[in-house]
Amino acid sequence: MTESIQIYLDQVIEFAPRLIESLQESGIMLSLASVAAIFIGIPLGTLLYLTAPGKPSENLWIYQICNIFVNIVRSFPFLLLVVAMQPAIRALYGRATGDPIAASFPMMLIAIALYARFVEQSLLEIPKGVIEVADAMGASTNQLVTKFLFVESRSSLIIGFTTAFVSFISYSTIMGVVGGGGIGDFAIRYGYQRYETDIMYTAIVVIIIFVQIIQWLGLKLAKKLDKR
Repeated sequence: MTESIQIYLDQVIEFAPRLIESLQESGIMLSLASVAAIFIGIPLGTLLYLTAPGKPSENLWIYQICNIFVNIVRSFPFLLLVVAMQPAIRALYGRATGDPIAASFPMMLIAIALYARFVEQSLLEIPKGVIEVADAMGASTNQLVTKFLFVESRSSLIIGFTTAFVSFISYSTIMGVVGGGGIGDFAIRYGYQRYETDIMYTAIVVIIIFVQIIQWLGLKLAKKLDKR
C-alpha cells in the first residue's frame, strides 16, 4: 500500500509541470469565454428581453434574429461546433488547434449564446410591477435596464453566470479531444492514452474541486446581493 502511494506521488511530481501548464491553458480559455459572456452575452440577453413581444422595445425582427442565433448555437453539439468552426478559426487566427486562444473561439461563441439565454430568463422573472414603476417615473430604456432590471435581477444573473461558467469548464475539457490544450487535453494525452489512470483521475479530481469552489463562490455572492 505504501509503495503504491509512493509510486502515485512520484507520478504526480513528474507530471506536475504539465498539469500546471494545462491549468493555465484552461484559465485562458475560461477567461476569454467569460469575457465574451459578460460583454456580449449580457447585452444580447437584454436585447432579447427588451424586443420580445409585449416588452418595452418590442421588435419582432430583431427578437427573431437574436433568438434564432441563440437557439442554433445552444442546440449545436459542441464537439461538432468545434470541428465546423476550424476553417474559420484557421483563416482568422492562423491555427485552429493546439493553442488555448484558438480553442477559445468556439467556447466564446457558446458562452455568448448560453449566458444570453440565462440573462433573458433572469429578466423575465422580474415582477411586472417593477416595469410599471419605471414607466411611471419616465425612465428611459437605458435607465430601465441599468437602474431597474439589472438591479432587480443581479442575484439571478450571478447564479446564471455561475451555472454557465461550470458549463464552460465542461466545454474546455472537450477541447482536449481536438488537441485544444487545457486540463482535458492533459487528462486524455497523459492519462487515458498512456493508460496512466491515476493521472487521469487526478485531473478529474482537480476539475471537480474547481467546480465546487466556483459554485460556492457564486452562490455566496448571489446570496449577498439578494436584498429581497
